[in-house]
Amino acid sequence: MIIPYFRIPPEVKRWLKEAWEIYRQKPVLVITLLGFSAGLPYLLVFTTLTAWLRDEGIERTTIGFFAWVGITYSVKVFWAPVVDRLRLPVLSRFGQRRSWIFLGQCGIAGGLLLMSFAHPQDSLWMIALAALLVAFSAATQDVALDALRIESADDEQQGAMSAAYIFGYRLALLVTGAGALYIAEFANWHIAYLTMALLMVVGMLAIFWADEPPHQTADERGRNEILLVDEIMGRPMHLQQRPRWQRWLLGAVICPVLEFFQRNGQFALLILAFIALFRLSDITMGIMANPFYLDLGYSKAEIASVAKVFGFFMTILGSALCGVLVVKYGIMRPLLLGAVMVAVTNLLFALLALIGNLGTPPLTALAVVISADNLSGGIAGTAFIAYLSSLANKNYTATQYALFSSLMTLPGKFISGFSGWVVDVAGYMEFFMVAAGLGLPAIILVLVLMQHQRREAELSEPLSAQEPAGSTSEMR
Repeated sequence: MIIPYFRIPPEVKRWLKEAWEIYRQKPVLVITLLGFSAGLPYLLVFTTLTAWLRDEGIERTTIGFFAWVGITYSVKVFWAPVVDRLRLPVLSRFGQRRSWIFLGQCGIAGGLLLMSFAHPQDSLWMIALAALLVAFSAATQDVALDALRIESADDEQQGAMSAAYIFGYRLALLVTGAGALYIAEFANWHIAYLTMALLMVVGMLAIFWADEPPHQTADERGRNEILLVDEIMGRPMHLQQRPRWQRWLLGAVICPVLEFFQRNGQFALLILAFIALFRLSDITMGIMANPFYLDLGYSKAEIASVAKVFGFFMTILGSALCGVLVVKYGIMRPLLLGAVMVAVTNLLFALLALIGNLGTPPLTALAVVISADNLSGGIAGTAFIAYLSSLANKNYTATQYALFSSLMTLPGKFISGFSGWVVDVAGYMEFFMVAAGLGLPAIILVLVLMQHQRREAELSEPLSAQEPAGSTSEMR
């Protein structure tokens, strides 16, 4: 048998070499490890926790209320200015960003250790308080980490930094989803949470390895904020003569908000409403996903294999597909596709619940529904992150992005707290149909935003009338 000789084209070799040079750089490797640290606590206070509680016989209504722990992620904007500017005693020797990230990591590890020592039947309040500590610490870590990621690289490197961060984050979701379920299946839930607490060492070591990015000095930041406030207010505000706390409040809290509204005008309120409603459907159904799988009769190992491992790769596929769609069609069309797909996949869950009334559905049925759900989630999530990134002003990235990311989860986290009650009163099929209906406002608002962008493009047409026929100025 003759084995054909395959030669890699020189262009491919050059591209692989360039990619290797980019991804082997220290800031990119550091942000990969910190992405793992950021993703580790999320499922442990969300779907993995609900699986533990349901496995221990906790009522679904009570489990649903645990979704409110996740609201901590949604209100981090309130202490983001403090994380941005306050220097921590002792830890400040690490630098402004690294010190706050390390503090958040210590809180996450401590909270997970407390959860591993508690038992749901005897110490449910202990688990709730420990989960709240984990969520608060994780949200604090996210605020500082987002700032470090943006400040550690030039604009042309941000693509590699984002890709590295997402890979680390998704890998952590796989470990805390499938990994925790496997450990719980073959050992117990206490060992699973203890193992997750120990894995926070990965992020802590990354912080010691990382370099503190450069910052503006207090004088430079103060001068820029004076110029911004004077420009927005249309007259000198004489900030230098105001008390220190007023200057801090204006610069850290008010300036980022004023700049966003100045840039977007009255349409800013519609944009904020869209951010708040886009993920309403998938967050609402997510809290009941693992209890639903267990109530259908699947084992924890089957859920880990299909919903976590298989779902992980489908999410990555959806993200990669969305990246191509964004390049070809812009942000808004993939955003609309993602919104529609998320709502439709909730109807597939309703169909699976209907089949489950007759007995445990075959594992292939679960695989199909999980595939559709994670594919749509990958598309919707990637398009939405691209949209949020396009909204943030680089001078206020940390605070504005904290505002957007807080707002995008707050309504869903609040409403999902009633998900267990809806299931107990009506059933799983009705619950998933309601969740699908919650996706309709997002679809409508995407269409409104697309129409607004078309009008802006039409207004700009006279300015581009002299462009060559082959050029394009269409706002996609």
